[in-house]
Amino acid sequence: MQLIRIGGTALNQTPLDWDGNRDRILAAISAARAGAVSVLCLPELCVTGYGCEDAFQSPGMLRLAWEVLEEIEPHTRNIAVAVGLPVRFESSVYDAAAVLVDGRVAGVVCKQHLAGEGIHYEPRWFRPWPAGRRAELAVGARTVPIGDLRFDCGGVRIGFEICEDAWVADRPAAALAARGVDLILNPSASHFAFGKDEVRRRFVLEGARACGAAYVYANLLGNEAGRAVYDGGVLIAVPGGMAAAGRRFGFRDAVATTADVDLDGLRLAQARLSHDRAVVDGDARIAVGFMPPVVAAAAPSAPHDGRDAWESGGHVKEEEFTRAVALGLVDYMRKSRSRGFVVSASGGADSSAVACLVALGVRFAARESAEGDVTRRLGLPATTAEPTDVNAVVRSVLTCVYQSTVNSGPVTRAAARGLSEALGAEFHEFDVEPLVRDYTEIVSRAVGRPLTWDRDDIALQNIQARARAPGVWMLANIRNALLVSTSNRSEAAVGYATMDGDTSGGLAPIAGIDKAYLRRWLAWLERLGPEGLGPIPALAAVNAQAPTAELRPNAAGQTDEGDLMPYDVLDRIERLAIRDKEMPLAAWRRLVGDFPRHEPRQLAAWTERFYLLWSRNQWKRERYAPSFHLDDENLDPKTWCRFPILSGGFARELAALRAAAATT
Repeated sequence: MQLIRIGGTALNQTPLDWDGNRDRILAAISAARAGAVSVLCLPELCVTGYGCEDAFQSPGMLRLAWEVLEEIEPHTRNIAVAVGLPVRFESSVYDAAAVLVDGRVAGVVCKQHLAGEGIHYEPRWFRPWPAGRRAELAVGARTVPIGDLRFDCGGVRIGFEICEDAWVADRPAAALAARGVDLILNPSASHFAFGKDEVRRRFVLEGARACGAAYVYANLLGNEAGRAVYDGGVLIAVPGGMAAAGRRFGFRDAVATTADVDLDGLRLAQARLSHDRAVVDGDARIAVGFMPPVVAAAAPSAPHDGRDAWESGGHVKEEEFTRAVALGLVDYMRKSRSRGFVVSASGGADSSAVACLVALGVRFAARESAEGDVTRRLGLPATTAEPTDVNAVVRSVLTCVYQSTVNSGPVTRAAARGLSEALGAEFHEFDVEPLVRDYTEIVSRAVGRPLTWDRDDIALQNIQARARAPGVWMLANIRNALLVSTSNRSEAAVGYATMDGDTSGGLAPIAGIDKAYLRRWLAWLERLGPEGLGPIPALAAVNAQAPTAELRPNAAGQTDEGDLMPYDVLDRIERLAIRDKEMPLAAWRRLVGDFPRHEPRQLAAWTERFYLLWSRNQWKRERYAPSFHLDDENLDPKTWCRFPILSGGFARELAALRAAAATT
């Protein structure tokens, strides 16, 4: 039995943070060496960061990336490490992994399949490397092998799939199986989306089984560049199953996972595989004079699941949502060098959700901070609060402001105050009614008549929302804090938001989640809450209300669903129209079957309303603050769902819908 220890480390990197990225890589290598790891896989493009966008086209940036790699090189004595970086070869740039072995670069492996849909835009910056091609890369006075390579480190044979390579039908693992590799490394930058972790587990297990090899998947961690949140979650598999699974959504810079694997056992598994063709490696195999240290153990390590208990519980989506957004908020704050968050707290579901997520992020970070020093983890000055007083840190980070007009009611005011106090936030009340009156009087004089609700409904609603923006912006500026927009995805779909009012802010953390789910999540948070932190009972006052903007006089009984339609219907139409690309008539026919409790003509009216509002309000979606990517049905026009700002507004399609509905 020949045992070696292999590992992967999830890293929280930042685009173009040269020294910070390098230091986190060096710390990961040092920790792995101290833990007797022989082969370590680090994430995709971890030298530069994955989200560098068009900076990948800069020759100077590419030179700096290699310069940093050379700074890492001497720190790889007695270990083999895969380090991701962009590499220019001939006239193209490639997404690559440099293999550093015992203090030198042994070669560079290039990604063969590029991610070019949804949030990914890799073909804009990179070229796919042709399968089977091998060349020489000249860097300064030396040359190193580059291309579709395998490495032989003292008899340990190592091959690669880089992120998207493992997600395609003709994945490189098929060729690696024919070449008899012992170990497949997969440096990845795989963004979080609901349910995605299970897909990753399947391709890692299948790669190990089909190749008779050990498989190491190492992902990025945290909010790297602003929108995408990476959940980490290193996976190590062998032909017999999962050997180790690393923790997801960690709030530290690195989360390492290791496993001891038996090379003799792997080769026995390979011998049992049948291949319909013989493959000669030829020049594609790079022999390296390095023998990975053998682990002094009697048997391979037992399967180790480092995942938290919630991963196998009954509320995985709620836990994932909580941790993804909380981690995204914490990283956004510290990487933007901000000093906290300001939330315009209405007492309703959206602003309450955002406030809770900020407070939960601080508490998650505190649980993982060394010796309770949460202020350092959050990037706050040492004078902010005592590093062990988490409640004081929450108060220093989170400020909630309730901004009332004559149309605000005591229920929302009490809900906003009660929740803020329960979270430990600083709380203020601003009376903006005098501002609303002043603006209304100015415009009334300009148009030569008094403004009335009969004639000027939308304008009178909007001025209240806009009057709330300057004060909270000013407070955020004074405190070097982030003003957080509280718009959700359902509102974004139909433009049910006041631009420069409730959309004001530098970040829109819940714009990727629909209102119906958000309300279910808030009910879960009130009763159960995330593992380790528990519930927030003060949400009862929020959850008991019907969502309302409180912008019309109280006698109007305004509710969001009254203005729009039931949120479950709205969200279903959105999926049909945007995800499934259905025309209005086809969408309505599906709704009639999905919602038998509603009359067909009512469903037709709601369908028409959705399509009209969707097409009219693309300009609003273009102006929304950056949001977090939470699933693969996003509406963000900058990363996922493009639609023209000006269009025909579905006129012909809606006419067909009205004609069909009239016959029911």
